[in-house]
Amino acid sequence: QVHLVESGGGMVQPGGSLRLSCAASGGFDSINAMTWYRQAPGKQRELVAAVTSNQDTNYAYSVKGRSTISFDNAKSTVTLQMNSLKPEDTAVYQCNLDFQYRGAQYTYWGQGTQVTVSS
Repeated sequence: QVHLVESGGGMVQPGGSLRLSCAASGGFDSINAMTWYRQAPGKQRELVAAVTSNQDTNYAYSVKGRSTISFDNAKSTVTLQMNSLKPEDTAVYQCNLDFQYRGAQYTYWGQGTQVTVSS
């Protein structure tokens, strides 16, 4: 059974920074990629940033240049550093794990962590 533990959410003032982490454990053979998504009230879920096990990264245009995603293979942990936060970054942030198990590919979602950017 796969477990994802998300941490780092909270409230921050505009212009501030947050670091989100997501640690994976449990029954998987290898990780293909880990991705952060977010969903704001009344909006569709959107990809924020993704990183593969080869350290290839992808960012949403809205966060590019002020966010950095990294993957620690040894700890099966993804970290998203977000700087210069804006009120429009307010959302529930969810971690997604893309993994291999017994020759098949699966994905698993974390429960989400709230990020609120407000003065």
